Amino acid sequence: MNEIEKGQVMTANRLRDGEVVFLTRAGVWSEKIDDAVLALEPQAKAALETRALDDVKKTLVTGQYFFDAERINGRIRANHFRERVRTLGPSVRPDLGKQANGTAGGFPVFKD
Repeated sequence: MNEIEKGQVMTANRLRDGEVVFLTRAGVWSEKIDDAVLALEPQAKAALETRALDDVKKTLVTGQYFFDAERINGRIRANHFRERVRTLGPSVRPDLGKQANGTAGGFPVFKD
């Protein structure tokens, strides 16, 4: 049986190169959604928001926000189509983006 945990993931764009990144449990930004920490409780979400705002002030990232996601079998899946595209790359060009370089999430753009 697959256990599904639902929560939120903090994302932003790295200012150095504009790459979509996700905040990890270690407090660093990763290009891989599966590295993201899934905030399950309000306290965890508040801590992630504080960390993200610190990195905005340091001009490391911009445009930070939370999105709804779930963890299935240890992998993170965004609940919204927009966020799935951000984790993969262009839906019409699988030869580009994170899906092409192997850093994409483990789920397709369209929910299965």
